[in-house]
Amino acid sequence: MLSTHQRRAFTGAVTLALLGAGLQSVAAADTDRPDLSRFYDQRIKWSACEGDALPKDLQCGKATVPVDYAKPADGTLDLALARVRATGKSRGSVVLNFGGPGGPGVSELAAGGEDFMGLTDGYDVVTFDPRGVGRSSPVSCGEGTGEAVDEADPDADDSDDPRAALDLLRRAAAECAEHSGPVLSHIGTVNASRDLDVLRAALGDKKLNYLGFSYGTRLGAVYAAQFPKKTGRLVLDGVDTLTEPLSEQGIVGAQGQQTALEGFLDWCTEDINCAFGQDTRTARQDVVRLVESLDEDPVPGDFGEPFSGQDLVGAIVQALYSKELWPALSQALTSLVQDGDTRGIMRFAGGGVSLPGGITVPGDGGLADDGEGDLVDEGDIPFDNLPAALMAVNCADDPDRPTADQITEDLDRLRAEYQAASPVFGQYRLTQVLMCYGRPKGTTYIREEVRDVDTPKLLLVGTRGDPATPYRWTTETAARLGSSAVVLDNKGEGHTGYGSSKCVHRKVDDFLLYGSLPPDGSSCGAEE
Repeated sequence: MLSTHQRRAFTGAVTLALLGAGLQSVAAADTDRPDLSRFYDQRIKWSACEGDALPKDLQCGKATVPVDYAKPADGTLDLALARVRATGKSRGSVVLNFGGPGGPGVSELAAGGEDFMGLTDGYDVVTFDPRGVGRSSPVSCGEGTGEAVDEADPDADDSDDPRAALDLLRRAAAECAEHSGPVLSHIGTVNASRDLDVLRAALGDKKLNYLGFSYGTRLGAVYAAQFPKKTGRLVLDGVDTLTEPLSEQGIVGAQGQQTALEGFLDWCTEDINCAFGQDTRTARQDVVRLVESLDEDPVPGDFGEPFSGQDLVGAIVQALYSKELWPALSQALTSLVQDGDTRGIMRFAGGGVSLPGGITVPGDGGLADDGEGDLVDEGDIPFDNLPAALMAVNCADDPDRPTADQITEDLDRLRAEYQAASPVFGQYRLTQVLMCYGRPKGTTYIREEVRDVDTPKLLLVGTRGDPATPYRWTTETAARLGSSAVVLDNKGEGHTGYGSSKCVHRKVDDFLLYGSLPPDGSSCGAEE
């Protein structure tokens, strides 16, 4: 889920996520095999991290990687790193990725590192800001891009003809390229995976031991396909899809969020203070009516800005990522329904980005959050880096580019499919269809080549009530990866299992530390 700083970034960026254009991530093998030895032979120099109130045992460093692996002499970038040393003799490192795409690892480890201290019984716990993210040559669309949207032709608000908004996205892509530098044309998971292998070597590890959450599971799967002989113990928690186009991902995401909402309402209606009464069936209808009412007649937010139904949907999305947030969500909804008070619900708002016409692009979530905000000073990171990187990576990873005619022709059908998937979240997720319009096609490598990996066993954790990465993606990805994949079924709620289930936490640590795998198809109970 999103940290306090990341929610602020989403809110301030507003329209920037759809405008965070990325160029193609090239996966083709280079026949000339350029010399990468200077990158693989480097060793990391660790020192105390700069910043106030940082954990005393946190160290920072950097690893240098080529911007373009096909032309390593053309330029480099530095990946920002952080680690916590093993408490005893280290057997090497375990590398963490907290999700995104666009989530910085350094600040997340600084804020929530206590969850991973069990792993320091045998490993140095290491994380990094992927290329284009955080302190690793961050991408941006610039401050003026939001103004360009505000000044757009009002006809862009006509949701029956998206052409004006699509044209705006195409023109704004040039602004993103201008503010992002050369890394933008070499962003994406295929190149991030190559960075991960350079990092493995720079850490002095013969094989990569890895724990990835949400989007981090996509990165881990791509690594296993690219570097099967360098793959050690890999855990993928909250498993991403490797095959579905973004439009289909949006439908599945809407279904997952609807399921999570119904789980919340089942819980909420057992309390007399639930904003929607004590009948689950009518509660579902009441949520739909509340969203529609706020879209038709928004109420004033904290600073007088309108708070719409889609703003409410975005807030609910964020709150559903963790069952621990349900009491606060219930209280906030009660204040909104009974008193028109938006202060509570706006604490969760900002998890998506608005387009003209009132539609919002959802983020992945899947990022660690300790509720205390960021501990690492990020003052020199562009304000819009998270949404800009999220869109750039997703588009670099996706080869589908429907034309304006195709989008216009399919829009009514897609609206119906999204509405059927979820009457609450359908409109919110529909913008996935438009996400990469006007940008070069992304790589086909992930969809076509990440399959039947020849690696040691991989542990995949799927959570039944996950609103962001539905459980079926875990089983589908496991089948795609082949006999190496072992599935752990977490019968709980919320996004990912390691931070919310003691059972999952224990089984993951046992695998990473000792190589002890649960049987394929085994489970953790909902309350474990």
